[in-house]
Amino acid sequence: MDTDTFQLTAHGLVLRQWTSDDLDVMQELFDDPDVAYRTPLESPFDQTAAMRYLHSAQQARRGNERIHLAITTDGQQALGEVLLNQVTGSIGYIVGAAHRGQRLAVRAVQAVTEYAHTSAALPRVILEIEPENHPSIAVARSAGFHPANSAPETVTDKGRTYELLAWEHHPTASRG
Repeated sequence: MDTDTFQLTAHGLVLRQWTSDDLDVMQELFDDPDVAYRTPLESPFDQTAAMRYLHSAQQARRGNERIHLAITTDGQQALGEVLLNQVTGSIGYIVGAAHRGQRLAVRAVQAVTEYAHTSAALPRVILEIEPENHPSIAVARSAGFHPANSAPETVTDKGRTYELLAWEHHPTASRG
């Protein structure tokens, strides 16, 4: 039963909890080669994967570990996802291929960053981005993030080894 009504409204977006009504759209958004390449999500992302993901997101929310929010403009139709890991202070996002180019990622990251600094009282929020992922670097810059002065993290996932650079945002950082 989906009873959680947590949502954020900012920057022309309504960011809301995923529900079981979203399983089909989750599959549509997440079963994408670019998403499979850049994220740890299951691939292929089928109906069973969507159910597992929804269950995991709901458990993480109840445990105050992560908040997974559907990106919408109307509070209904999901166009992507933004998540906040409250333990690490990291934000992740996915925008469906059909919905890119509308600044949805920038606006969602800005909204969750503001929430992280104010409501969650996180002094530092980060995005972890591969050095050659130029669209995500552009999102980071537009949302007011700056490269952190830290060594890259080496990650191995799905048989691929790559580096992630941290981009950080502090409450006093200028908004982009």
